[in-house]
Amino acid sequence: MTKGALALLINSRSQNWLPERWKARFEAVCGERPVVLLPNAELDPAEVHYAAVWKPVPGDLKAFPNLRAIFNLGAGVDALMADESLPDVPLVRVAVPDLTGRMTEYVVLHVLMHHRQELYLRQSQREKTWEPKYQWPASAVTVGIMGLGTLGADAADVLRRFGFRVVGWSRSPRSVDGVESFHGAGQMDAFLRATDILVSLLPLTPQTHGILNREVFAKLNRNSPLGAPVLINAGRGGLQNEDDILACLDDGTLGAASLDVFVEEPLPAASRLWSHPKVIVTPHNAADTDADAISAYVAEQIARFEAGAALENVVDRARGY
Repeated sequence: MTKGALALLINSRSQNWLPERWKARFEAVCGERPVVLLPNAELDPAEVHYAAVWKPVPGDLKAFPNLRAIFNLGAGVDALMADESLPDVPLVRVAVPDLTGRMTEYVVLHVLMHHRQELYLRQSQREKTWEPKYQWPASAVTVGIMGLGTLGADAADVLRRFGFRVVGWSRSPRSVDGVESFHGAGQMDAFLRATDILVSLLPLTPQTHGILNREVFAKLNRNSPLGAPVLINAGRGGLQNEDDILACLDDGTLGAASLDVFVEEPLPAASRLWSHPKVIVTPHNAADTDADAISAYVAEQIARFEAGAALENVVDRARGY
């Protein structure tokens, strides 16, 4: 083979993530580079220089002795980081404008739904009740975003332009125009006290696992015009304690929740989250990015890397993102 092969290890059968469709996409943008869908008994593992993956089986990547880089096809890398046999090569996360834009669409949509009382209005429609309530202005609501990376910063900017007050929290200091920023464990409580709608876009790491719990929810602003704080989680399912979310919705600690990610996916049919009147469930599609944009991004990264340029958006393994 004239060029190192790109191996695809994609563990999904959902419509937009079918491995066969990914192979066709990559073949369209990789030129003469061989694109191999695994498992493939005819492949010589030594010929593989790159891997594009989504939730690969732990241990599969260690089979390639000449691997030079791993490209994760989604934003979250926690599944990969849990693989103790992961080769010590650069791990690149997807960072394309399409993904950022779609996540911002989701966040803004759900902030507006709770701000404009859509749960109450849809219930009124089902009951054929014409009883509009007072609608407060966006300037009366503070949206708190946990995670001020590329996704969080873009969502914060758009929400601010809608007129919302926006605050942000991250593990390390971040600066976003027009956003009051908090960081570290020492400033978490002040961030929570200011927040009416809590938006989680954090990566899943050992430090953030289960961070969305009763202790955090109880510290959110209790004087919100919404009546009670709202949770929106479009980060990772492992961030949330789902028993605490349900209990806090039941006792009024939380007023509502929009959840795109879950501890177990697909969300089991027996979960009470499906039918809870204060919960909006979406099937992990907040930023279901254009696959053509992702494949083009990976192909461009490989071409630049082989021309001597540095890879972009390489995961810091020590931090987990």
